[in-house]
Amino acid sequence: MRRIPMAGVFASLALVLAACGGGSESGDGDKKSAALEGRGEITFVTGKDTSGNLQKQIDDWNSKHPDEPVRIIELSDKADEQRQQMIQNAQVKSDAYTVLNLDVVWTAEFAANRWVVELPEDQLPISDLLAPTVDTGRYLGKLYAVPVDSDAGLLYYRKDLLAEAGIDKAPTTWSELFAACDAVKAKVSSAKNIDCYAGQFDKYEGLTVNASEAINAAGGSVVDEQGKPTVNTPEAKAGLDVLVNAFKDGHISKKAITYTEELGRADFNGGKLLFHRQWPYQYASASDKEESKVAGKFDVAPLPGSNGPGVSTLGGHNFAISAFAKNKATALDFLNYMTSTEVQKANAIVIGKAPSVAALYNDPEVVAKFPYMPSLKTAIENAKGRPKVVKYGDVTTAIQEAAYAALNGSKTTDAALAELQTKLETLTQ
Repeated sequence: MRRIPMAGVFASLALVLAACGGGSESGDGDKKSAALEGRGEITFVTGKDTSGNLQKQIDDWNSKHPDEPVRIIELSDKADEQRQQMIQNAQVKSDAYTVLNLDVVWTAEFAANRWVVELPEDQLPISDLLAPTVDTGRYLGKLYAVPVDSDAGLLYYRKDLLAEAGIDKAPTTWSELFAACDAVKAKVSSAKNIDCYAGQFDKYEGLTVNASEAINAAGGSVVDEQGKPTVNTPEAKAGLDVLVNAFKDGHISKKAITYTEELGRADFNGGKLLFHRQWPYQYASASDKEESKVAGKFDVAPLPGSNGPGVSTLGGHNFAISAFAKNKATALDFLNYMTSTEVQKANAIVIGKAPSVAALYNDPEVVAKFPYMPSLKTAIENAKGRPKVVKYGDVTTAIQEAAYAALNGSKTTDAALAELQTKLETLTQ
């Protein structure tokens, strides 16, 4: 995504600081902290910052807090390696890491192992944030991380081809989507060889996302609120069967079984797809006339569902405080700063990050830059997180294996989900 220089933006950012209560604090991650105490230097541990934007934010903080500076520790640009380094630091109870930038799917694991502390909700701007994003920071009803950005899948579609076929709005159900595909192919001569729909169907995390969305949109679930597996149900089968049957009848091309985000992005931007399930980041490249054949010819909408608008899977990042860190009071103030409306607005405008602050989705400046923001807000408000389980890495692998087998036809949907239910019951004991 293209970045716009915003010199001087961060110098004017207002700080939103929370007052921390007193009380004793345990330095051991095996005990719940009674209060977040200690002031002074802290570290912020995150994946590699490729935008250069983060350092501006930190510089602004440091200029206003010379006695409580923040130092960035950049880890790998690969999510799995980031997670492993954070875990290794926690396992030796090192105080080297203070604030952790966690993928939303890591929160349960870090909370269950008491590697991060419970956060005081009354000292954070929770009421300003979209409720589904806040839920990704909870584990067993308690808040362990605060969302600083979010993400949700959207339906990208060729509005020009739909209009040519006499369709004046985006589909809201799967049946409407597939019917629109058939109408476009029948009525628009230039679209006879275009593929109907694609998402992310290769065997990786993207498949967990797409399979979960299909299951949730049909009223099913992978696990319930207590983390108990619920995937072997008629609703879950109906949801996954939408994708399985679309592969069978050609509404999803056979080659889409290899699709990741980037492969699908290339085909949609190249004019080879009518509908595409994708994250918001594609909007910029699809709008670029120099690299996209569909610039000015597409639009975005919420994902379709079985009986109405669908259910997207939440992405994004949460910030948490290490249980073994010093200066937790400063860390809490830093969380308030990074979740403030001013900082999140700058993040949205400069690098296109989807905010967790609800009001920003209707902010004229943000919407002028990214017209999809209202649709994205709807997607996030209706979204669900991925399974909140301690062994998430093993669980997502099991989901991918089952869904991939059903999509490629090597197993029936019934068999794949029955086996998945058994595996998940073992993994979540």
